[in-house]
Amino acid sequence: MSVLALLLALVFSCSALNAQSVTVIVDKSGSGNFTNVQQAIDWVPANNNRWIRIHVKAGTYTEKVTVPANKPYILLEGGSRARTIIQSSGHGSVVGTSTFTVSADNFVASRITFQNTYNKLILRDEDAVPDASMERAPAFMIYGDKASFYGCGFVSLQDTLSDMQGRHYFNRCYIEGAVDFIWGSGQSIYEGCAIYSRNAGTTNFITAQGRDSPNDNSGFVFKYCTVNGDDTTFLGRVYRAYSRVVFFKSTLGSHVAPRGWFAWNFKGQEYVYSQKRYSKLYIFFSGY
Repeated sequence: MSVLALLLALVFSCSALNAQSVTVIVDKSGSGNFTNVQQAIDWVPANNNRWIRIHVKAGTYTEKVTVPANKPYILLEGGSRARTIIQSSGHGSVVGTSTFTVSADNFVASRITFQNTYNKLILRDEDAVPDASMERAPAFMIYGDKASFYGCGFVSLQDTLSDMQGRHYFNRCYIEGAVDFIWGSGQSIYEGCAIYSRNAGTTNFITAQGRDSPNDNSGFVFKYCTVNGDDTTFLGRVYRAYSRVVFFKSTLGSHVAPRGWFAWNFKGQEYVYSQKRYSKLYIFFSGY
């Protein structure tokens, strides 16, 4: 499958740059260079071409943060996923509501939790869920290419991790939500991650992958991940006509619906392959 080769070939272009040469500190108590994360991002020069390390000291930072496209090569580092939290309560439209949005290339984050605290259900029909639905409330949104995340947390209910486009790598991260909480058209590997499906009183879906043509290289690969939760969930639903998701050698909890995938509006077009004997491989293609 060509997407696997492309995903595994993901290389971050660090070698062409100068070594990391600048470190700044964010500390809400006032003992660092900045008291909030957005101030540090704003300080990064436009069209930056060297790695800048932003160390965020322990604490809960309530703010929305945006990394614009002209500020690449940022390493955002916390003390630990449990102690360094960036949160907001934005909700409604996907655009402009995410706690943290990255449009720049070459972004790295480690040991930080990105959280959206909005968690109210709404009683209206919409295209995201077949029955009831909830407000979209992204915790993290990534548009940039060549981004990686290590030991980070992503917590919300709907659209938690908006993996919109680009090549991304997630290692030993924690991702929590209820509906479409890993979604988008990214070309991404999730390795050794813990995925938790919350009980929100509605139909639950982990992924909503947005591949929309046979020539689209996007797809999600979950490698050596664990999937747990407190409510029945589908591994994913067909968000676009050519959605592509792979769970490879991953441990699925008993809460995962036996059929695994929800075809939604594309019934009859799906291709599902499950090979447990050799590799615990759970693959979903739509329109493949």
